[in-house]
Amino acid sequence: VQLQASGGGLVQAGGSLRLSCALSGRSFSSTVMGWFRQAPGKEREFVAAISRTGRTTKYADSVKGRFTISRDNAKITVYLQMNSLKPEDTAVYYCAARSYSGSLSGIGEVPDEYDYWGQGTLVTVSS
Repeated sequence: VQLQASGGGLVQAGGSLRLSCALSGRSFSSTVMGWFRQAPGKEREFVAAISRTGRTTKYADSVKGRFTISRDNAKITVYLQMNSLKPEDTAVYYCAARSYSGSLSGIGEVPDEYDYWGQGTLVTVSS
């Protein structure tokens, strides 16, 4: 199983980026996908998660209203659209996958719940 994340880069505050994460090696349609981030000196934190169907999403309070998670099951890819970026969004962003066919209720926000991780992509927001 491989997760390949891309789309990171340097952007000014207020700008936008779209991260992508492609999954290979397992069924995508039965997989919950999540995005996490880790800033220097900090623990990895939850950003967003999406159910296997894409109908349900959840977000960390810090990104709610600015970030949107989506998935394209035909392309076996999950996206994170990040708008109105702030310097505090600077971090390495990781996509993650777990096998789960239920709803997102009560799950998806803890790194240990996930079985597979991408290599991370760096997002730097300048002020």
